[in-house]
Amino acid sequence: MDVQRKFLVLGCFFGLTAVILGAFGAHALKEILNAEQLTSFETGVKYQMYHALVLLFLGLENKIKPKFKQLIYYLLMIGLVLFSFSIYGLATNQFTSFDFKRIAFITPIGGSLLIFAWIMMLISFLKKEKK
Repeated sequence: MDVQRKFLVLGCFFGLTAVILGAFGAHALKEILNAEQLTSFETGVKYQMYHALVLLFLGLENKIKPKFKQLIYYLLMIGLVLFSFSIYGLATNQFTSFDFKRIAFITPIGGSLLIFAWIMMLISFLKKEKK
């Protein structure tokens, strides 16, 4: 699969699952999570959707060199899974047999990867020569 298509497919996947998880949180979890847990869950959904849109943008963007684009792809994919999905686990921890608090350290790692992806995008746009 070419790089652009990978971005578009992953962007659609994360966008789709963000809508599903957002609806799940707003309806099914609204009655069983406290306000803090629900806000945390919603934060995971928001960041997932924001980065799904970034992935779609990057899938259509042709100004970033392929090597940079590949690195950004992996930073966004891994960062988003570690960040948003760990938040989902932490917010719903009481309903699982696994204690997500034991791996809560992956949330800031995921956030850092997302930040690095943004830095790489910024660098690639700054390095691009004006035509």
